[in-house]
Amino acid sequence: MPKPIVFTWSGKTSKGNIQKGELTAGSKEEVISYLRKQSIVPTIVKEKPKAVLHLSIGSGVSDKDIVIFTRQFATMIDAGLPLVQALEILSKQTENKRLAQTITEVKGDVESGFTYADALRKHPRMFNDLYVNMVAAGESGGILDTILNRLAGYIEKAMKLKSQVKSAMVYPLVVVTIAVLVIWVIMVKVVPTFARMFSQLGGVLPLPTRIIVGLSGFLAGIGGILVLLGIIGLVTFIVFFRRTDNGRLITDRIMLKLPVLGVLLKKVAVAKFTRTLGTLVGSGVPILEGLDIT
Repeated sequence: MPKPIVFTWSGKTSKGNIQKGELTAGSKEEVISYLRKQSIVPTIVKEKPKAVLHLSIGSGVSDKDIVIFTRQFATMIDAGLPLVQALEILSKQTENKRLAQTITEVKGDVESGFTYADALRKHPRMFNDLYVNMVAAGESGGILDTILNRLAGYIEKAMKLKSQVKSAMVYPLVVVTIAVLVIWVIMVKVVPTFARMFSQLGGVLPLPTRIIVGLSGFLAGIGGILVLLGIIGLVTFIVFFRRTDNGRLITDRIMLKLPVLGVLLKKVAVAKFTRTLGTLVGSGVPILEGLDIT
């Protein structure tokens, strides 16, 4: 199965309007075929250039915003409102300006003949593959409102799980931070005091004591600044390294092998996998496609 590629495209509708967007497909030919089925004559189809580092700042839309939008949209569809009219209302009521703009663009695509799922597919930063494929299953099965409610519930549970993981990580992080600060204070403030006392007493200090005194002097001087800069540099490198595909893979493998954190991350990953696959299959998405999305 070819690895999905993101293509940017431009084309003309049957009314002569110019449309642009992005599509994920296995090849350029798939994009062209898809656009023609949507009555769009493609003029430009090219692979989106890949950056060395993916430094996107995100969509600016939180999961909570998506949940609220999805719930409200499901309620309107269940009440019998036409899809375009529901999108029009939500685009005016949504407080998040970026989401409101996206809803307006989705409405325009639906009016141009796109299915709702295909219109969402053009905005992958806000609506991922799971969201889009579940919507597509809901549209084809005539149960869009049910699927939207199920989606909102899934996102809410994912948010809750994420919050629980963060809460579980707070205590060990606080303990480690306090321990590091205490050691730092001892090495910079307490040890030098004892070092002066030992020097006044004279004699030769044991090797371990001399090592600690030397390390204390290093940290109390320029060495402390160098260590701090080194830590900041290492953290910065890890953050940017994780934004690359290989970097994320390598760091995830390392984290999974950690004694306590690794076990927690494995349990979270299994819970997320089973919940995602169960939601997709329960919504009518074929299991093979569900595994690919998951």
